[in-house]
Amino acid sequence: MKLAILSRAPRAYSTQRLRSAALERGHNVKVLNTLRFSIDLSGDEPDLQFRGKHLSSYDAVLPRIGNSITYFGTAVVRQFEQMDVYTPNPAYGITNSRDKLRATQILSRHNIGMPATTFVRDRKDVVAAIERVGGAPVVIKLLEGTQGIGVILAPDRKVAEAIIETLHSTQQNVLIQRFVKESKGRDIRALVVGDRVVAAMRRVAQGDEFRSNVHRGGSVEPVALDAEYERTAVRAAQIMGLRVAGVDMLEGNDGPLVMEVNSSPGLEGIETATQLDVAGAIIDFIANQVAFPEIDVRQRLSVSTGYGVAELVVHPGADMVGRKLSESGLDDRDITVLTLHRGATVIPNPRNKELVEAGDRLLCFGKLEEMRSMIPARRRRRSRVKKLPEQPIPES
Repeated sequence: MKLAILSRAPRAYSTQRLRSAALERGHNVKVLNTLRFSIDLSGDEPDLQFRGKHLSSYDAVLPRIGNSITYFGTAVVRQFEQMDVYTPNPAYGITNSRDKLRATQILSRHNIGMPATTFVRDRKDVVAAIERVGGAPVVIKLLEGTQGIGVILAPDRKVAEAIIETLHSTQQNVLIQRFVKESKGRDIRALVVGDRVVAAMRRVAQGDEFRSNVHRGGSVEPVALDAEYERTAVRAAQIMGLRVAGVDMLEGNDGPLVMEVNSSPGLEGIETATQLDVAGAIIDFIANQVAFPEIDVRQRLSVSTGYGVAELVVHPGADMVGRKLSESGLDDRDITVLTLHRGATVIPNPRNKELVEAGDRLLCFGKLEEMRSMIPARRRRRSRVKKLPEQPIPES
């Protein structure tokens, strides 16, 4: 295959290892500076230029987008997607994972274990927010920090209030998160490729440092993950929309707690710790997927007038509860069930003999009007506009 690696750091360990692994397997690979692209929307079809010249065709692109160029970098990746070039990490997946609040919001809907987290902007809400996550000590995180930068442990409430107030005064957005005491100074990085964990390591902080990042001087050791940790890592990456990701987890008393999903994980630490060819596993996965470019399903399925994608929640008492999908009447209404979500279980392309249960969420494609008619009616507000009061603004 012909592979483009998007990277502004061609001499970085991760970039060199990915390039070497591709060359060893006989692939044609180029490392291209993300900032040297121009997005060309002037022609009949989406196109790209590189260094002012028309870009030759590629089979796949592997983004290594730095945090500082997320907006432009994801725009370039999105343009590759519109040109039907395969990428394991589409633009929406990178965007989802870069914003810690957005990532937490998405993961929280899918029964992924995470440290209790809250987000506020008004200083009057800070104390209540700290109490909601279990009280001090708490971890305070900048939304777009990397490599442990912008992660602060506040030992008591007063210190936490002062830190948050200071950060808010500089227009910084922060998360307030429960400090998982049993995992102090340790976490697990699982490297997910496709639908499996190809390598995992435990990172241990040095001295009194509570951040275990290698860039903060943390040490690493290989670790064999049990099924629960591996399943959590894979699901977290897939929910984010990433096929290559580093998933960071804390070892909580009740199981894995996902801290972060990284769309451009470094390879040096995990390859050194595990002595596994992680770069090679990534290249092999991409080579096996080039015939199946990642597409925006909602975008493609919504181009037919009157049709679209929607999620239907099966409420208790619905006619289809206890019936097979073939007996649900969805086919007669021109509605196809793409995926059935039942708690933490996902059943793709469910068969017609699958029994429908209360609480199931059905991801469907079909006629929008038919799907709207299946949503329980909500109480509507009165549409009549009242007259303006004689005194619109009362005197104080």
